[in-house]
Amino acid sequence: MTTVPTLTLNNGVEIPQLGFGVFQIPPADTKSATLEALEIGYRHIDTAEMYGNERGVGEAIAESGIPRDQVFVTSKLNNGFHAREHALAAIDGTLEALGMEQVDLFLVHWPLPAVGDFVETWRAMEELHAAGKARAIGVSNFQPAHIRRLLDQTDTVPAVNQIEVHPYLTQDDVRGYNFENGIVTEAWSPIAQGGVLGDPVITGIAEAVGKTAAQVTLRWHIQRGDVVFPKSVTHSRMVENFELFDFELSSEQLAAITALNRGEDGRTGPNPDDFNWIP
Repeated sequence: MTTVPTLTLNNGVEIPQLGFGVFQIPPADTKSATLEALEIGYRHIDTAEMYGNERGVGEAIAESGIPRDQVFVTSKLNNGFHAREHALAAIDGTLEALGMEQVDLFLVHWPLPAVGDFVETWRAMEELHAAGKARAIGVSNFQPAHIRRLLDQTDTVPAVNQIEVHPYLTQDDVRGYNFENGIVTEAWSPIAQGGVLGDPVITGIAEAVGKTAAQVTLRWHIQRGDVVFPKSVTHSRMVENFELFDFELSSEQLAAITALNRGEDGRTGPNPDDFNWIP
């Protein structure tokens, strides 16, 4: 079986660089999709309270027969639970749904800069980490200015910042800030919801290396040092997305893909500075 490389978080926890994302997988289908991913070889599952499918993830891991300590599980705090007492209760809900005593990584899903105070939320995250309910804590969709407040006002540097990254939105400024502060970057929407797969630069490289456009794009993420978790419920694509470690892109190919960056025009999701939605 393919061995997925790991990265070391700033508290020493090892995280697989390739994972399986369950965003937008209906709760009723999550268990079977996660079981299939585990059978293929994925050992990193990324879910969230907002997705409503944590229970399916937990059931799949329990039924897989794979020891719990061999599967890295990430979940994220729902936007409506930023107050301290709500955050502390929310992690207990996540653990109950997953059927676990601890998650490997728990993230603040969005900063919601115009709603409440995410510094208070982060202090609650520090508490739940100290209580052993998460091996590591991090953030998602945080801009450098948001993280700077955490570094100035709290004691814990986030282990991870999960942000939208793909060839049309390379986020080199945010990634650089993360790197400078010992924060691992995770890339969501890694193929821009399929938007980059027809790009002639990427398809040309794919033809040259004998791989698909998706594999080339995901390999670009891997070689840039980010964690990536593509989502698909199609078996052939799940297998395809896992086969990233038998080839490498040249420095020229990496640079050509990075040059596709469109900045804010390439964004497929909300801008974290403006997104303040609470479900």
